[in-house]
Amino acid sequence: MSQPEIVQSGLGDETVVAHVDLGGEDELYVTPTRTLRYRAEGLLSNESVEEFSHGAERVSVSEGRRKSKVTLGYGLDGEQTVSLPTSRLEHALEPIIEGVLKHNGVLGQDESVAQLFRFSELTVVVAGERVVRHIGPGLWDQEFESYHYSDVRDLEFEDGSVNTSVVLTVGGQRERFKTPNEDARAVRAALESTLLAYRQVDSIEELRAAGASEGSGDPGSPEEVSFGDGPDPLFADPTEPDERPDNAARAPDDEPPNVGSAPNGGTAGDRTAEADASSLGIDEAVQSGTAGAADAATPAGPEPDAAGVPEPKGGSESASTTAESSARGGGEAGDSAPGPADTQNGETTGESSNAGFEGSGFEAAAPAADEQVLEEVAALREVVEQQNTELRSQRDLIEQLIEELRRGR
Repeated sequence: MSQPEIVQSGLGDETVVAHVDLGGEDELYVTPTRTLRYRAEGLLSNESVEEFSHGAERVSVSEGRRKSKVTLGYGLDGEQTVSLPTSRLEHALEPIIEGVLKHNGVLGQDESVAQLFRFSELTVVVAGERVVRHIGPGLWDQEFESYHYSDVRDLEFEDGSVNTSVVLTVGGQRERFKTPNEDARAVRAALESTLLAYRQVDSIEELRAAGASEGSGDPGSPEEVSFGDGPDPLFADPTEPDERPDNAARAPDDEPPNVGSAPNGGTAGDRTAEADASSLGIDEAVQSGTAGAADAATPAGPEPDAAGVPEPKGGSESASTTAESSARGGGEAGDSAPGPADTQNGETTGESSNAGFEGSGFEAAAPAADEQVLEEVAALREVVEQQNTELRSQRDLIEQLIEELRRGR
């Protein structure tokens, strides 16, 4: 095959192992160590040759509708990109990948690639002596797996609804990868033909028989190694200790210790219950808004009786009357005219708008604020009505314009 002079001078003594026609007069020449991309002379450019070394650490492919790019990465030395038509991509990839794998020692120098398969992020290279598998976004890099046919003892295919699993028994382990069902037949044919030819058997059954005899006669066959069940999992709720130190905190469910007698004839628990009841009564008085009125109506504090229990002045009848008025929350008392007891510092309870909020931090709503909100709402309503009127007017104009356009057709 004749080559342009510029290509012959670039090849030197190397032999061309693959040649790919890129269309027109452009050519791709692949040698064991590099790839040469020849561009013929055109109206705007002279003929030229680009060289791409096979000593790449990574190969990636960017495929477009008309043009595709094969990028060879050289680590710290940068990268180079081979541009070629998409219709010729598959023809060019196989010899380029074969050259890269041989240069990196993955394949033998006399070993050829039977077929190259690309499945999304899975690349399978079926060669004469092994199958190479790479998983990742790139077509190939140094993170790959290779299975030599001399170590393969069995080959199986498990059919699925979408994918077919290829199962290789290598050594004593089962390695598997999935291929799309539409490509499973081609993968199977390539693997079986190269594997059986290398092992010099006629069928997978003979391969299994040979693998079984090799496994039984191999004194170094790997045995099943067990590492046990592993450490027990850690629980978030450990069991209670048998003994607890004296200064340990007591859980809520523990039985409380014996309660001693409190100073005034009752126990500490009774004192606590009385304190809780007292605080509850104060909270209810504050929430009902009668705390201020009750303080104003009480002229003096209670006096304790002979038994130590406080009794309000005025006898039991006065105490019951006070409790009844507190329970009603001042509902009936508010209806009657204010008496002397309802007046404090010269101001009546009915005249003060904040009488029920004394000491609570809240204030009654001012009528002026309500009037301001109403005025703002009315102003907003006028603006919305004005905008609606303008929108209706614009809609009428648009409808009129559409009608005029229809008539003009």
